[in-house]
Amino acid sequence: MRSRLFLKIYLTILGSIAILAVTGFAVIALLLGSGEDRNFFAERAAVIAAGLPEDAEPGLLQASLDRIGAASGAELTVQDAQGAVLAQFQPSPPAAHRFEPVVIPLSDGRTLTVRLEPPFGPRRGNPLIPLALVSGLTALIAWPVVRHLTRRLEKLRVSVEAWGAGDLAVRAPILGSDEIAVVAESFNHAAERVETLIAANRALLANASHELRSPLARLRMGVELFETDPSPARRAEIDRNLGELDTLVGEILLSSRLSHAGTTGPLQRLDLLALAAEEAAQAGLEVAGISAEISGDPQLLHRLVRNLLQNALRHGRPPIEITVSHAAGKAELAVRDHGAGIPERDMGRVFEPFYRPGGHGEAAGGWGLGLALVRQIAEEHDGTVRCEAPPDGGARFIVTLPLRS
Repeated sequence: MRSRLFLKIYLTILGSIAILAVTGFAVIALLLGSGEDRNFFAERAAVIAAGLPEDAEPGLLQASLDRIGAASGAELTVQDAQGAVLAQFQPSPPAAHRFEPVVIPLSDGRTLTVRLEPPFGPRRGNPLIPLALVSGLTALIAWPVVRHLTRRLEKLRVSVEAWGAGDLAVRAPILGSDEIAVVAESFNHAAERVETLIAANRALLANASHELRSPLARLRMGVELFETDPSPARRAEIDRNLGELDTLVGEILLSSRLSHAGTTGPLQRLDLLALAAEEAAQAGLEVAGISAEISGDPQLLHRLVRNLLQNALRHGRPPIEITVSHAAGKAELAVRDHGAGIPERDMGRVFEPFYRPGGHGEAAGGWGLGLALVRQIAEEHDGTVRCEAPPDGGARFIVTLPLRS
């Protein structure tokens, strides 16, 4: 494959030059043709004949032939009616190649025979020799150019094959700034994106497996206890664990869908204040602020607000403050609690799936997928989310979304 590509490019260059050279020779041959078929040779001979003096003495006639012959480079011969040579001019040195002679009758019964050289002078060797030299020189110059080009393609091919074989960390070298470099750069971006997605899916699978163990274990224990003591409290505990499992599985599926397909529902005009008020009312909370029209997926944005409120209720303490405002031409939704707050080292990592503060174990509690989904949904709507620590304690989560134009 490598050799075929190199030879195709190399032979294409040489073939193009050969065709151009042969075509050039053919065009010149067609334009000039042979001496017998071109009238301008006869016209030149007639002009030379017109310059000869009539009825001139042999000495004057020879002088005229010498002068005209030296200027034109032609071989000239004047003969009388019986064919005797009266005067003659022979170039020195004589031309090796001349066209067929042209005979011009003069007015006094004499004739002038003219033999002209080809218009580009006498031939100097085989015309294929310069063609071979030009082709050889071109081949010599084209070799390193084409080899450099195909070597870069080979490196790109090797990188793609290594990546396809499972080495997701491999990247193609970017050399130069032409189309090959653009292809290599595009491949690197795609490879990095795929590597990130695969790593995220692996982490999600590992963390989800870990998170599912706790409610499953509790559910198994609750079912065993319910068989011996079918009390309403046991039944409520089973239902609670089932609900936790259902919520966790739903969040895993939603996170996976957002990672691969993004928003699939139609975008609608929404009032962020009304949307937040609807979710807050279900949690027994109130919202303050001003109306802010945005475009988005209603189900996803409802999930975003719901997860922020559930996070504040679970990890913080009342009062829970919810505000909608405008800032720098964008809509802002802020949810603030008055709990213990979040350490500064964890503020950027609380949006990671299943992150646990301080790297502690199961007893420390974690954020699961709630805040990770908040970040994914905000980014799918060209927005951002951040965490702040108010001076008087607690935590404030701020989601910024573009206003509808």
